[in-house]
Amino acid sequence: MNLRRSYDDHQIAGVCGGLAANLGWDSGKLRIVWVLATIFTAFAGVVIYLALWYLMPEEPPPAPTFDPPPMQPWKRST
Repeated sequence: MNLRRSYDDHQIAGVCGGLAANLGWDSGKLRIVWVLATIFTAFAGVVIYLALWYLMPEEPPPAPTFDPPPMQPWKRST
């Protein structure tokens, strides 16, 4: 299980985005469930979120893509 905070799908710290990606769920629905669970559990979800923020490593950023220009632009590449 490779649980990491999401680099792309984040609102605050990427915890819900990382959990959703790991579980195969939609991150928006998971955020709604997390907020409702936080409200109904006397804000215990906030403490859990902060703990996961501290404990989960962040996903590394994607490698940059770079396509160099052709050396001879008048020739077509095959």
